[in-house]
Amino acid sequence: MNTTLDIMKRAKAAAPEMAVVSEEKKNEALNAMANMLLQAEAEILEANKIDVANSQGIISPVMIDRLTLTSQRIADMAKGIREVAALPDPVGKVLRSHELPNGLVVKKTSVPLGVIAIIYESRPNVTSDAAALALKSGNACILRGGKEAFHSANAIVGALQRGLCQAGLSEDLVQLIQDTTRASANELMNGVGYIDLLIPRGGKGLIQSCVDNAKVPCIQTGTGICHIYVDEFADLEKAINIVENAKTSRPSVCNAAEVCLVHEKVADVFLAMMQQKLVDDRKAKGQQPVQFRDDEFSTEFLDYIMAVKIVGSVKEAVEHISAYSTGHSEAIVTENSDNAQLFVKMVDSAAVYINASTRFTDGGEFGLGCEMGISTQKLHARGPMGLEELTSYKYVVYGNGQIR
Repeated sequence: MNTTLDIMKRAKAAAPEMAVVSEEKKNEALNAMANMLLQAEAEILEANKIDVANSQGIISPVMIDRLTLTSQRIADMAKGIREVAALPDPVGKVLRSHELPNGLVVKKTSVPLGVIAIIYESRPNVTSDAAALALKSGNACILRGGKEAFHSANAIVGALQRGLCQAGLSEDLVQLIQDTTRASANELMNGVGYIDLLIPRGGKGLIQSCVDNAKVPCIQTGTGICHIYVDEFADLEKAINIVENAKTSRPSVCNAAEVCLVHEKVADVFLAMMQQKLVDDRKAKGQQPVQFRDDEFSTEFLDYIMAVKIVGSVKEAVEHISAYSTGHSEAIVTENSDNAQLFVKMVDSAAVYINASTRFTDGGEFGLGCEMGISTQKLHARGPMGLEELTSYKYVVYGNGQIR
């Protein structure tokens, strides 16, 4: 049986196995999973063609790009798994140790969470990223993708499970929910006793639904209304390159910039540069130009659209960000160190940049391997969720007959 409940039960039964699996065995499994992914390239691409064909005319072109797999993207997925294998094992680390006056030795020790469920939408690469991170951090994972990417995810999980079996581990450690209706998402949200952590990755509606309705612990991951503030002391050439990258390199992802705030003293010059770089030059190259908005600051466009506002100071920029930000990523472009530090201290987001694109908010770019998601909350995990964020801890206490 492959009902959602059956999958949760099998994951719960398989999870304790991972608590005692050695780092060497985990790495063997991960490398086998990467190999199987590459061997299944033709099967995965064929499945992906079905998903892309079914989604034409239903989702936007930039979302089609997120859904589409190529040989290179599959190679990158396998590379991401190997990079996770090369990272230090986060499980069993002694985070703190001290001896009490009575001789007891208390060691705060990292342990797996248990069963992690991930609800995500149309990005097939999340399937392998999530599985790799869950396995290396000692967890079983349940994947629930969107219907747009179901065939792709199913083929990917099949390859990953073959890798697990080759390494002598249970295929129940990585499972894909077969039901793509809301009923399965609701079952995961209510999977008390089976699910130790629920992570939603996708649009605002999905994330809000999980946060509002989940009875299991849930991480609030980020919709990304990301801001770039171009200060009066900015190097404008540096600024335009940063804005161009943050908006156009891949507008469909959560770390793409959606709002540009420009200091009034440089507004005339910089807005003309934006028109030239993001509109005129792109048209001349046959690329999609960016559209500008001046009254829509609470929208995650995920497209070639950018909201623009002129402000009079760093503090006004910060006030605007505080009003509209989703707590994901914000950047200041300035050569004034005082303004930079003021911005960093006052902006309350998971990642804050000085003179760099918001597109770097990513587990791989931060040196964490791939990521499970970007947490925009403050408890347990914040920012890109790598291996350490997928562990908990317990206190292991060593005694020699002490009684209280």
